[in-house]
Amino acid sequence: MSSLHTFYLAMIFVAVTSGVLGVAFFLFRPRVASERLKGEERIEPGLAEAAWQAKLVKLAEPIAKLAAPEGNPEEYSRLRLRFLNAGFRQRSATPVYFAAKVVMALLLPLLLVMYLGVADVSLDANLLLIAFLVVAAAGFILPSFILDHAIRRRQRLLFEAFPDATDLLVVCMEAGLGLDAAISRTAEEMRTRSPDLADEMHLVTLELRVGATREQALRNLALRTGLEEVGSLVTMLIQADRFGTNIADALRVHADSLRTHRHMLAEEAAAKVSVKLVLPVVLCIFPALMLVLGGPPFIAIYRNFLPALAS
Repeated sequence: MSSLHTFYLAMIFVAVTSGVLGVAFFLFRPRVASERLKGEERIEPGLAEAAWQAKLVKLAEPIAKLAAPEGNPEEYSRLRLRFLNAGFRQRSATPVYFAAKVVMALLLPLLLVMYLGVADVSLDANLLLIAFLVVAAAGFILPSFILDHAIRRRQRLLFEAFPDATDLLVVCMEAGLGLDAAISRTAEEMRTRSPDLADEMHLVTLELRVGATREQALRNLALRTGLEEVGSLVTMLIQADRFGTNIADALRVHADSLRTHRHMLAEEAAAKVSVKLVLPVVLCIFPALMLVLGGPPFIAIYRNFLPALAS
């Protein structure tokens, strides 16, 4: 192997490793904020991380201008809402997102060129151009897929923990607490079960403390989570507060419906297992089973009957 091939392989290894680590950090970033809320002393790592993020944003801002839509506030609003649904509340997420689109659109064609150079593959000019365009398009839309995955993952975690939070709200309100105090207490108790849901409910408490109305704080909760179940709960709480009905009874009924819905979704997922197993069984298990059962008879026929027929 020549030194040029070794250099190409080293560059591919560095690029792929950096991409995997970047995606892993994007999806499974350390929860410094939740650790601070728990009272742990992580001031110095938090400052170091903030400085590193500031440098990353400073580098990403000029690159993001190449892909960011200009003069389209509605697009920015929709993208900001998607970041909130994924749990990214920093305003720096937008330039980093568009910078990642540009970098991936340039990095993947570069990796393709390195691979073609290492493998010594010669392609037609038109085919090479099509391959570059396809790879660049895949790199450009890859951050969108990662963001969608982060949104689905977080919403699934919130949905699984939401009935438990509703039960805690019922218990707190039946114990004599008001709705605002019940939300604050539930946020503290849900910290171990679901840190994401606890953070969202804690933000509701902070908005109420700074002077926001209860209706606006609850509607912001529904927007940040993006869950239909949270939206229905917020609507129910607003209507109960507006018409003066018993909020604890309404919460109890809503918690029962949420738990029933979660149970039905689990049954639906279990019923789909048999259908999803058909393809692996047909492609993987059935050919091996036919080989084991039909192999010896086929060998016997080949050894005994075919020579007799030929003679």
